Amino acid sequence: MSNHLIAGASSGIGKEIVSLLSREGHRVYATYRNTPVHEKASGVEYHFLDVTADNLNLDFLPDRIDGLAYCPGTINLKPFVRIKPEDFIADFNIQVLGAVRVMQALLPRLKQSDLASVVLFSTVAVKMGFNFHSLVSASKGAVEGLAHALAAEFAPKIRVNCIAPSITDTPLASGLLNSDAKREANAQRHPMKRVGSVRDIAEMAVFLLSDKSGWITGQVYGVDGGISSLKVN
Repeated sequence: MSNHLIAGASSGIGKEIVSLLSREGHRVYATYRNTPVHEKASGVEYHFLDVTADNLNLDFLPDRIDGLAYCPGTINLKPFVRIKPEDFIADFNIQVLGAVRVMQALLPRLKQSDLASVVLFSTVAVKMGFNFHSLVSASKGAVEGLAHALAAEFAPKIRVNCIAPSITDTPLASGLLNSDAKREANAQRHPMKRVGSVRDIAEMAVFLLSDKSGWITGQVYGVDGGISSLKVN
């Protein structure tokens, strides 16, 4: 039985990762910040964790952690001229520095695993370049660079990979999918003609956390309905 920490697990992709890992019989330590979770599931513990705080307290974890998925994130789409420098700092603090804090605090426990795995999250917008995505693309571009660098530094003991989704039906993206017209327009932009589901992304994360992906590290996977690599009329 493996031990996993899922940071940012109160909703969306993180919550689905917890559900899938629990069904497979793993021990899951899931965290939330703003939305307490009172659900009961086999092998799952929920704990408060503010990833923006210094000196994270991870005393609720066992000595060995085999996998980490870092799921906290933001989607704040604005014209570049309306974004203040402090907005970039705040976004970077959650998306990048939060991941750094958690990984640094968790590293001794990851090193106790025979082959640990870390999964970070980017966005298809880093590769593609979309209007009004400068804020999220700047932070997630840094996440991809961090994933590559740490995969090299931690090999062969700890694997580090990254998932870059396109728009996914989560509470975080609700403002972009809050009408049938918006949902259909976003679906038609993708070769697969639908928006992503939390299950689409979570299944990939669980695969990367598992021994089935034991020879994979330093990769960024576009789980994006084909939008980053296909042009279909």
